[in-house]
Amino acid sequence: MVKEAITILTAALTWSSCSTNANHLTKTSNTMNKKEQVVALLKSIETGDTAPIAFINADKYIQHNLGIKDGLAGFGEALAALPKGSARVNTIRAFEDGDYIFTHTDYNFFGPKIGFDVFRFENGKIVEHWDNLTEPPANPNPSGHTMIDGAIEMKDIQKTTENKTFVKQFVQDVLMGQAPENLTKYFDGDNYIQHNPAIADGLSGLGAALTEMAKNNIAMTYTHLHKVLGEGNFVLTISEGTFGGKHVSFYDLFRVENGKIAEHWDVVEPILPKEEWKNNNGKFGF
Repeated sequence: MVKEAITILTAALTWSSCSTNANHLTKTSNTMNKKEQVVALLKSIETGDTAPIAFINADKYIQHNLGIKDGLAGFGEALAALPKGSARVNTIRAFEDGDYIFTHTDYNFFGPKIGFDVFRFENGKIVEHWDNLTEPPANPNPSGHTMIDGAIEMKDIQKTTENKTFVKQFVQDVLMGQAPENLTKYFDGDNYIQHNPAIADGLSGLGAALTEMAKNNIAMTYTHLHKVLGEGNFVLTISEGTFGGKHVSFYDLFRVENGKIAEHWDVVEPILPKEEWKNNNGKFGF
């Protein structure tokens, strides 16, 4: 398996010197937009297709998954660790914000996982990657929702900036505790769809979950808001903090409808201790 990954990686690094492959890849990149390129790259984890690796700038690829070594070599090594034919990748949502593409994906590698991935493009090539991954529960949440179902259609593109500002303020006011008394102004009463595995729909569900956490002395604290990305009515925030005493990364995806938060998905991932990092780029670094 290691030999196969090395072969894949070597092929990726030498494509530019092979005229047949170079012509094919140029045509592919010219006919696929950035979202399509990212979805194809993620799908290649499942299929083993080497072509999408050409979407990465091999000389500048910066990796923020702390469990993977930096650069294209680290990506190849991660592929090498997967048993052949075991991976499954189904990208449910993909959005674009300037040079950034962010996705919401249902994975299966070394077991099922739900993940958010963020890719940064520069001069038409992928040069940087961030992600947040977690294992989904076996059952839906108290309201019957999974971590990936729900609305998919992106709309209100003209409201992207407005929606990003609105969600950023919500995170600062409520999740970071700067003005928690403003909670209700961000929602349309109790009309709120929740995909967190442990929380039911509505502000009532959120309140019940927070009460239960308090009873069990489980604290959730957002300390830093690192990035806000959005397209239309979907906004992703990337934050840092603690959950149950652990240093974590919070990725929260919000759907905004009629100026209110209507739906929420999230992935919370513990941040590896520094002595276990396989690269020195940090979890955030935006």
